Amino acid sequence: MNQFLNFSLEGKVALVTGASYGIGFAIASAFAEQGAKVCFNDINQELVDKGMAAYAAKGIKAHGYVCDVTDEPAVQAMVATIAKEVGTIDILVNNAGIIRRVPMHEMDAADFRRVIDIDLNAPFIVAKAVLPAMMEKRAGKIINICSMMSELGRETVSAYAAAKGGLKMLTRNICSEYGEYNIQCNGIGPGYIATPQTAPLREPQADGSRHPFDSFICAKTPAGRWLDPEELTGPAVFLASEASNAVNGHILYVDGGILAYIGKQPK
Repeated sequence: MNQFLNFSLEGKVALVTGASYGIGFAIASAFAEQGAKVCFNDINQELVDKGMAAYAAKGIKAHGYVCDVTDEPAVQAMVATIAKEVGTIDILVNNAGIIRRVPMHEMDAADFRRVIDIDLNAPFIVAKAVLPAMMEKRAGKIINICSMMSELGRETVSAYAAAKGGLKMLTRNICSEYGEYNIQCNGIGPGYIATPQTAPLREPQADGSRHPFDSFICAKTPAGRWLDPEELTGPAVFLASEASNAVNGHILYVDGGILAYIGKQPK
């Protein structure tokens, strides 16, 4: 079989951070369908329990862990536990993230730092924890969930855009530093995805009218709609598989075409 047409993840151990729901859950579920042993974490036991129930409902045997990905000793301990209970990690998806929608001049510095901590520092911490075993095996896949906001600016998301811009460059640097170990590090840059985080932006107004941001995004996206988390699973499986062995340091934007589009010409 041509290894570069091999999208199987059979027997691989995958860790997807923050994967109790949303994008992380969709990606981890797809990995399981391709044969991977799926591990995930979340910030508290309640979220982990909900995630475990959701995976079980799909017939997936997942391994859930309570871990704050900004806590380096806790992350190191989780990675060691996974190695003991499941196996050393072959695939890492840095998915955990938050956003704070506040005008920059009104944003507390503590909130800015919190977004940077979770969206940029945590991927560094988790990648650092899994890299030694990948280097020893001379094989590994790291996928960072980036954002098109590393390419665009928009009001109220200064911290998020700064973090995702940093994550883009962290992705490229991991590629540069560890490519010689046959480790590929790439990013997926989602567009506007219908998740619990974005639900407030899609809900109708009190008077029943469409949310202005919902109208704005659909008008700015050639696809004319919000994307589904499941639409990220094909790209994620590709980047986690042997089919992508020559792809490194790349950000794959899955955005419905929004980065290529300036909007419709007024009539």
